[in-house]
Amino acid sequence: MDVHGRDLRYFAAVAEELHFTRAAERLFVSQPALSKQIRALERQLGAELFVRDRQGVQLTAVGAALLPHARRVLAGWDAAVTAVDAAKAAQRATLVVGMSTSPGRGGLLPAVRSRFTAAHPRAELRLRQVGWQDPTAGLADGSSDVAYVWLPLPDEQRYEVLVVAREPRLVALPDGHRLAGREAVDFAELLDEPFLALPPAAGPLRDYWLAVDERGGRPARVGAEVASTEETYEALVAGLGVVLVAAGNAPLITLGGVTTHPVTGLSPSRFALAWPRTTTNPLTRGYVAACRAATRSRG
Repeated sequence: MDVHGRDLRYFAAVAEELHFTRAAERLFVSQPALSKQIRALERQLGAELFVRDRQGVQLTAVGAALLPHARRVLAGWDAAVTAVDAAKAAQRATLVVGMSTSPGRGGLLPAVRSRFTAAHPRAELRLRQVGWQDPTAGLADGSSDVAYVWLPLPDEQRYEVLVVAREPRLVALPDGHRLAGREAVDFAELLDEPFLALPPAAGPLRDYWLAVDERGGRPARVGAEVASTEETYEALVAGLGVVLVAAGNAPLITLGGVTTHPVTGLSPSRFALAWPRTTTNPLTRGYVAACRAATRSRG
């Protein structure tokens, strides 16, 4: 036999008021509706809960036996609702920061965090690493509230961006490559080289790191597709191609057997904080403000 919590709440109100009209007013329902619900509960239990006569309303023995249990059930449910509300509030107070590349440039991440937590001490920051297949680092599907990304973004009109770093694009080569001894490489010398490319899902970002706009209409030769720093390093060492990297990311792949060199003829890369243009999340706006202040303080 299942009893609705509403029925127990109605029963407890009448038991405490010992008056149907006052109980109905307390519950913000009509007196006939309350009486109907109590009668339905009595039928379900197979016993009367109240004695109604000219002197008023009194609990029966069954009603008196039920009351403490009803109160415990209602208190338990109220505690459950409170716990759910607290969990929902905690979710609202969590800001998810996506990234496919660590924004460790010049201590940017801790500088932003310290400013954000000073302004929002009860909020929780959660960092989320996202694969290179998603150039928005979780913004597109809503799994990140803000994200550190490389520009350009697909569907860029959906986002606002704050550029936090501009870095030259370098070329990474295996040590035995014919150009590995150069101090600098002109991009024209790389046009016929096989390149490591991001997955097709990266969209315009794949074209950017292949420098499609600087090729004068000549298609890029793709030697292999890579979706992580580890895959990039392994493909370089294996001689599957060369790759353009931002200067700040060069240390991630210049391990044994790989070298990087400046490239002339290319525009610098742009690393940015991005967020949905239509967001109303105050924590998102707070994080953006903290990032803007930290970027400004770094000159």
